[in-house]
Amino acid sequence: MLFTESVEVHRAPLAATAYTNHRDWQQAVKTWSGRASVQPDRSFEVRSPARETAQERLLIYLPAGVDVDSADRVLWRRRWFEVDGEPARWTQGSLRHIRIRAWRVVR
Repeated sequence: MLFTESVEVHRAPLAATAYTNHRDWQQAVKTWSGRASVQPDRSFEVRSPARETAQERLLIYLPAGVDVDSADRVLWRRRWFEVDGEPARWTQGSLRHIRIRAWRVVR
């Protein structure tokens, strides 16, 4: 696994509203940038008379020690992806790393 792609991890603070909390992406900060391995995962298409959308999914392998969370976003090739689920941390063996699934919707 070669870490050849430039990737950034961004995190947004929680903002309170009248009914709930949400992530304020206007105030997001970059928590990490560096090289990663980015692999295609799968794609889905939904077609209906009202809307056509597609999902692009990636597997991203980050170096061990990167601070990444399930609520973060990833910037890769000038496209934003959301982290999908908890990052998987591989701490054994010679190539320690973190695997995340990332996705975005294309309209």
